[in-house]
Amino acid sequence: MAREFQRGHKAKVSDLTPGTDLYVGVQIAGPGLNFDISCFGLDAHEQLSDDRYFIFFNQPKSPEESIQLLGAQSGDTESFRVTLDRIPANIHKLSFTATVDGAGQMSQIGPGYIRIVAGGEEVVRYAFTGSEFTTERAVMLGDFYLKDVWRFAAVGQGFDGGLDALLKNFGGEVAEEAPAAPQPQAAAPSFAPPAQAPAPAPSFGVPAAPQPPQVPQPAPSFGAPAAQAPTPQQQMHAAPTIAAPMAPQGGTVPPPAPAPAPYGQPGQPPQQPQFGQFPGQAMPAAPYGQQAPAPYGQQPPGMQPGMPQAGAGLQAALQPYKETATGQRWTPQNQQLMRVDLTMGGTPVLARQGSMVMYQGKVDFSYKGAGFAGRMVGNATGQEMQLMRCTGRGQVFLAEDGAHLHSIELQGDGICVSAESVLAFDESLQYEVRRIEGHGIPGGALFTMQFQGSGTVVVKTHGVPVVLPVTPTTFADCNAVVAWSSASQVIISSQVRLRRNAYPGHSGETVNLQFRGAPGNFIVVQPYEV
Repeated sequence: MAREFQRGHKAKVSDLTPGTDLYVGVQIAGPGLNFDISCFGLDAHEQLSDDRYFIFFNQPKSPEESIQLLGAQSGDTESFRVTLDRIPANIHKLSFTATVDGAGQMSQIGPGYIRIVAGGEEVVRYAFTGSEFTTERAVMLGDFYLKDVWRFAAVGQGFDGGLDALLKNFGGEVAEEAPAAPQPQAAAPSFAPPAQAPAPAPSFGVPAAPQPPQVPQPAPSFGAPAAQAPTPQQQMHAAPTIAAPMAPQGGTVPPPAPAPAPYGQPGQPPQQPQFGQFPGQAMPAAPYGQQAPAPYGQQPPGMQPGMPQAGAGLQAALQPYKETATGQRWTPQNQQLMRVDLTMGGTPVLARQGSMVMYQGKVDFSYKGAGFAGRMVGNATGQEMQLMRCTGRGQVFLAEDGAHLHSIELQGDGICVSAESVLAFDESLQYEVRRIEGHGIPGGALFTMQFQGSGTVVVKTHGVPVVLPVTPTTFADCNAVVAWSSASQVIISSQVRLRRNAYPGHSGETVNLQFRGAPGNFIVVQPYEV
């Protein structure tokens, strides 16, 4: 039985089906509208670093054929075949998108969906309607993304602009095709609906007649859903499009950046670890800074102060600081500004009072009280949080005192953070005050906040932090440590000696925190002491 996803829902592919040879169908239609439905194969930085993995009507398959465009069939406007275990290691995400070809906007579409079919049976479906969008001309429907294992996310994120803007968002560019002589099309796959084509091979088509007995397989083989009666197809494409990686002004295309090595591996140049990463865990996509504008107030790479930028004018001056939309619920705009999309996930957000700097849409802000018992505990432990609840449909931008912000996604695990370092978190997370056996945690209190469950917590730091694995010889200054994995054991370490008490001075480092725990635990330290 197919699982019905809502916007923002995520799941491991292995929880949906044991198969890795999957059929992806997209159904989208609107009166008088034509659509381009594509798949972007993105690298670890969510960039289209290899244009051969932009799968659309002019490029129907990837080099190793792990992603193939199949055309309209079985009631779907467009369909794909995705073989997850054949996707190369440099591809970390497959983003399925739909854009309006010509005039129109997404608010005009009727009910549609994106679905996954394994072995001829539908396993998941995400349905959407035009009422969820306004003036957008493109929509990111769903993603397969690699996070230790392949997962699927229902995105449903509208995107201003058409295919051109979507390509630029993924680091590609659109160019006009130069006039040329007609090229032979013998090697291109057919785009005719399956109902009009000859019977497909057993592993690709829908069985039209009983098949002879086969040896049971551990996972379902690829199979498209049962074909429906042929219906008039809309004109899908009006003009060919060429996509290529975004090239710098010099005209050369830089090679794709290798994924950072896990903490402690030799042979890699030293890199700043992403906040909240476990040692050995693959780095997520960098939220900003790839083939994109430098942080606010800094010159882009290769430019000298005072050097005029190409395309002078107001739009060129503002372009580096425009809003960043990635189709995720939490999106860093820069190091000090975080955007949360309340339309995704359906869960309210709890944020520090006064941390909202701007919002879009219909958003309601209300006081979040801790109750009498919560206030008593907060006052007694120093871990009181003055919170507001953010609900509605829109985007809220959060910041506080120019602190560096880091979003940490929890998936059933836990993290300990001082209340003073918490900016916002999903209301779905459970949080409580945890007592530390001894003294010396941030702020000089005896307690910290522990967050557990599934959701995101945004932590603020002074400067760029460092993430270290927990070992028996890991010590940290009690006033510089920001957070640690909840499974870590914290022990007070003192270097005070009796003979030192006779002298007026000391090193200032007499009390530290020692961390112990199994492999996989971590601590986060900032270059600042509270």
